[in-house]
Amino acid sequence: MSSTDLTGSTAIVTGASRGFGRGIATALVRAGAQVTGVARDREELARLQSELGDSFTPVAADAADPVTAGQLIDACRPGILVLNAGVSPLSRPIQQQSWQSFSRNWEIDVQHVFHWTREALLAPLAPGSIVVTVSSGAALRGSPLSGGYAGAKATIRFISAYAGAESERDGLGIRFACVLPQLTPATALGATAVAAYAAREGTDVATYLRNAGPALTPEQAGDAITGLITNDVKGDDAYLLTAAGLHPVT
Repeated sequence: MSSTDLTGSTAIVTGASRGFGRGIATALVRAGAQVTGVARDREELARLQSELGDSFTPVAADAADPVTAGQLIDACRPGILVLNAGVSPLSRPIQQQSWQSFSRNWEIDVQHVFHWTREALLAPLAPGSIVVTVSSGAALRGSPLSGGYAGAKATIRFISAYAGAESERDGLGIRFACVLPQLTPATALGATAVAAYAAREGTDVATYLRNAGPALTPEQAGDAITGLITNDVKGDDAYLLTAAGLHPVT
C-alpha cells in the first residue's frame, strides 16, 4: 500500500473549484478518497468532476453558511475535512481600505473555518479523523496591502489549535492541523498580491518572483496536504508550506 493510499476514505474540501482547493481535491481523489468539493462556482466544479469522475461530488454552495457546514457534516461524516475556502482581499494600503474591505476575510475565511470546526467537534467526527485548515504565510509576516487578511489567517491558526485542545480534552481523537502556504503567483489571489507587492517595491513581477524563489503550485499543495493527512503524527500542529514542502511552525 502507498504511504498516501486513502482508499475508502471520505473527504470534504471547501473552496474546491480553483487554486489550492482544486489541487487538494485532485490529490485526494488520486490517493483513493471519495471527495465532496464545496464552492460557489457551479461551472468550475462541473469541470473538475469531468476530470476526476465519480470519486468527486460537487456541491455548489456558500462554504461560509453555517447551514451548509452542518448539513454536509451530517450527510458525509468525513474522515478528512480540508477547510480552504476564502476570498481575495482588496490589494490596497490600509488608508485606502474601508472597514468593509478590511474585514472581508474575517467575514468569509474565518467565519467558514469557525462554522465547520464547530460542527466537526459537535458531531463529533469519528476518532482518527483529521481537519486541515488552510491559513497563509501572511499570518506569520503580515500583509500590509491586504487589509485584515493577515490577522484573519492568524485567527484561523488559533481556531485550529483551540479545536485540537478541545478534541484532546474530550477524548474525541480528532486531529487538527493548520497549513500556511507561502505567497505564490500560481493562484488568482496570489497573482494579484504578487503584482501589488512588486509595484510597492518598485520592481517588475519577474524580478520580484526571481528574488522570492521557487513558486508553490496547487499541485504541490495538494500532494503536501495529502501526505500530511496520511501521516499518523498526533496532536495539534501547524506547517509553513513552500515549494520545498511542509515545515513545522512553532
